[in-house]
Formats: sequence, structure tokens, C-alpha cells
Amino acid sequence: MAARLNAPALAHLSATLRSHVERGRIPGAVAAIARAGQVEYFETFGVRDPSAEAKMPDDAIFRIYSMTKPIVSLAALVLMEEGALQMNDPLPRFFPEFASAKVAVEDAGSVRLVPAQRETTVHDLLRHTAGFTYAFLGTNAVQKQYEAAQIGDRGIGNREFCKQLAALPLQDHPGTGFQYSHATDVLGAVIEAVSGRTLGDFLRERIFEPLGMKDTAFSVPREKWQRVAEPFAKDPDSGNEVTMLDARIAPRFESGGGGLFGTTHDYARFLAMLRNQGSLDGVRVVSRKTIEWMTSDHLGSLPKYNDLLIPGYGFGLGVAVRTHTGMAPQPGSVGQFFWSGIGGTSFFVDPAEDVFALLMTQGPNQRIFFRNLFRHLVYAALD
Repeated sequence: MAARLNAPALAHLSATLRSHVERGRIPGAVAAIARAGQVEYFETFGVRDPSAEAKMPDDAIFRIYSMTKPIVSLAALVLMEEGALQMNDPLPRFFPEFASAKVAVEDAGSVRLVPAQRETTVHDLLRHTAGFTYAFLGTNAVQKQYEAAQIGDRGIGNREFCKQLAALPLQDHPGTGFQYSHATDVLGAVIEAVSGRTLGDFLRERIFEPLGMKDTAFSVPREKWQRVAEPFAKDPDSGNEVTMLDARIAPRFESGGGGLFGTTHDYARFLAMLRNQGSLDGVRVVSRKTIEWMTSDHLGSLPKYNDLLIPGYGFGLGVAVRTHTGMAPQPGSVGQFFWSGIGGTSFFVDPAEDVFALLMTQGPNQRIFFRNLFRHLVYAALD
């Protein structure tokens, strides 16, 4: 039986978010909560663009960054259902330059390269055990090479990105532990190689159009520019300048790990499809068993090499999955799954309570605070 939403608690949620906007912590936000598959709470707060004092509309377009990952992961599962891709396919089958990969081993200030114990697979790409990393996660030898090579530059295509990445060593042996990384960017390139379509075209044809996600893409067309949500020019906590993806530029690099723009309405439809176990409004994207597979833990006892996975969580195929009722610093149920974006967007789906919730804002440095706050406030509203 689905939990009911408590009206006084929802009013408190709204008042709390509004107070943070008024205090200048974030410029604005859009929040949505659904129970039993129906959106029952949808509110806008603050301004879309603080430089123009433009009120936040309900169809504002946000940079969703890593909330791109669940969408691209699902696209790979679409290809698996069709038999065009398999979980144990080795990455060099699609991009030979990843053959004979080397792992960087740091020892007493020196770095030596050793052969990878095995090849990276599609499964590794989906669960972030591929051996790759992100430059922003630290300053080890591999991350410094990523930084110097400007990995992820929007001016190169997905195929060129893979060539650039393959020229650098791995941080870890494939399959040995969870390391959040460019793995989903590589997965996007694999989708292109298998489908013969650009990643953007494949997502549009197989996910966005079937689900009615009409404003989700790797750039924003001119006629929608006035709907793009913008951050503060300077971070309210650090005072540093805030730089985010330019929505107005169509990139050559369609980043499967973090390149999409979209609205709260669009992403809520994607979540509704996940909640409905693969279908929405009579359109089936994938099967019920594929969603069950996607939202199950695929790490088991493997170590987690960074703190992006909070205690009590494992990782499925593109989403974090709750494995314990306790341990985590927020309430939730076993089987809940979530992810978020570095720009300030976040979502969670709790099948046990039949609830999903989505917060969209553009405040990179405030993202963890508001992700945690929003989750607490939503669970407080469940009777």
C-alpha cells in the first residue's frame, strides 16, 4: 500500500526550501514528489536566472550532469534486450585501443605500469568497476594525467574521447572495486558503436520520444534558451566563480556520464517509467525483469574506492541501491535507488513506499546539503 503524503509536512518542505532561497543559498529550485505513480507535489521556488531576476518556471531546463548516467545505462539495457550487446562483452571488442591496458601503481613517489589482470567489460562500465576515474576525485598519478589531457573536453567526439582515454593508464584493475568514473561516457560510445547512431539520436528515438521527454537533450535550442536555469555567478559559500556547462553550445562530445539538459517534468516521466517497471502510458521501454536487474546491487563485497557511495548502499546498473535500512545518514527502505548530478539535481525512487521524488536546482557546491535535506523532508511527509 502506498504511503500517503502528509499536507503539513509538505507545507514545511516548501517553507524550508523557500527559506534557503530567501537566504541566498540557491537561486531557485523545482521539486516534485509522486506516490502510487502520480505526481502529488510539484512546486517552484526562487528565480530561474539570478542575474535577470527571472522567476523560476515549472518547465525550467537544468543541467542534470550525472543524472544522465541512469538514462544512458538504461539505453545499454535496451540493446541487451535486443541481443545486440551482452554484459560480459569486453571493451576492446568495440574499441581495440583498450586492449593490453596498463594499471598505474604508485610506490614511494614513483609510478610503474603493470598489465591489467583482465579486460574491462560492459558490466564494469555499468557498475563503475572499469578501472577508470575522474580527475576531480583526487590528485593521484592517473587523475593528474586526466587533468593534463583535459579528458572530457566537449570539443571532441565520443570516439575520439575513447582514444584519448585509452592512451592513459587505468587507476585500478578492472572488476576489483567501485571507482566512480568516466565509465558511462565510454558506455555511451559503445552504444554508438553497436547501434550505428549517435548517442543523442539513440536516446531520443528509444527513450525520450517514447516517454514524451520533449526537452531533454545534449544542448538547448535557441527557442528554449529563455528557460535555462542558471546558478549564482559566485558561490554563496566560497565566493568563487561558478562555471557550468553552456547549454547553448551543441557539443561534439555527447557525454553519457554527464552531458544532458532537461526539465523536472521530463525526468519525472523517466522515474515514473522506472517505478512502473519499464513502461509508461502504454509504451514499454524495457521489461520488468530488466528494471529489477538494473536496480539490484551489483557490487556485493567489492571495495568502494571513494566515498561517493554512502554507507548502506551498493551500486546497480547506473544507480545506487540501498542494501540496509540503517547505516545511511538518511531514512529510506531496502531497495530504494537514487542518483544525483554535480550541478545540484537529485532523485530517489523507493519501491517499498511507492514514492519517487526529484529536486532540481543549480548550486554545485550546495548539492550534497540539499540532496540530504530534501530526502529527509520527503520521508517526513510519508504517513
